[in-house]
Amino acid sequence: MATLSTCLWFDDQAEEAARFYTSVFPNSHVVGGAPYAAETPSDKEVGSVMTVDFELDGRPFTALNGGPQFSFTEAVSLVVRTRGQEETDRYWDALLADGGEPSMCGWLKDRFGLSWQIVPEELDALLGDPDPERARRAMEVMLTQRRIDIAEIRRAVD
Repeated sequence: MATLSTCLWFDDQAEEAARFYTSVFPNSHVVGGAPYAAETPSDKEVGSVMTVDFELDGRPFTALNGGPQFSFTEAVSLVVRTRGQEETDRYWDALLADGGEPSMCGWLKDRFGLSWQIVPEELDALLGDPDPERARRAMEVMLTQRRIDIAEIRRAVD
């Protein structure tokens, strides 16, 4: 059966990014990698790091030093479903460290420009409440937040 993994294109920060991400998520590690074995259009030096393979909590990723031709956009984001506010805050703070940018509704960009959504598991239930008025109140409060504050949303719903 085929496997599915994610490749993240960096200019030349693949090793740094892989080390950073594996330090943020438990049960994560760098698996290996490969050097550039020949000259390429990206002008990377032969022998320099081309790819770094790593796992985040058992999920495979590859970081590629592909050059400056492409960069991340908000069109793609990685979603972290958290259990409670403490875990939400820990991931939010860790991924913003050293130059990340907060956005709205639990979204942020890390220092490499990769977009993340840090979402408490409970948020889905509050936004999908069978009572449309409760769901509306949850959505209205969430739309005012950067980091999701689940207690504030719960108070608005109740």
